[in-house]
Amino acid sequence: MVERHLRISAYAVCVEGGRILLARWTGGDGKQWGLPGGGLQHGEDPYDAAVREVEEETGYTVEIERLLGIDSLHQRHPRWLTHDADFHGVRVVYAGRVTGGELRHEVNGSTDLAAWIELDRLAGLDRAPLVDTALALHTERPPHGRAAGPR
Repeated sequence: MVERHLRISAYAVCVEGGRILLARWTGGDGKQWGLPGGGLQHGEDPYDAAVREVEEETGYTVEIERLLGIDSLHQRHPRWLTHDADFHGVRVVYAGRVTGGELRHEVNGSTDLAAWIELDRLAGLDRAPLVDTALALHTERPPHGRAAGPR
């Protein structure tokens, strides 16, 4: 038996002064740095979800500047002893600019820390692959909204 799951999420890439705003995800596989963002609520527009998620995870208010692209992740993995999970994630990635608020950590959420990380420190950081994809979208600004490189 295969359990299919589609998750649509929205994220904001906030780059300022050679730093990127990240939130540290806490889950079953440990802790990993990622973009502030997450799943859409039923009926929610991705634009609004990105703004809401950044505020929830970092304390900042952001202005969405532009759509950078769409990233898709498809993976199958065992789930419990009785069946497999077939996961398809569609991630909407925006460029965002902090306009207000104060940096703080999320309480009782999916992340436990928020921080501005120097771009030159990313290589040594345990981070989600979406961070690199989003930075490529931010840098390349491809007209088709898909980062170059292996898929």
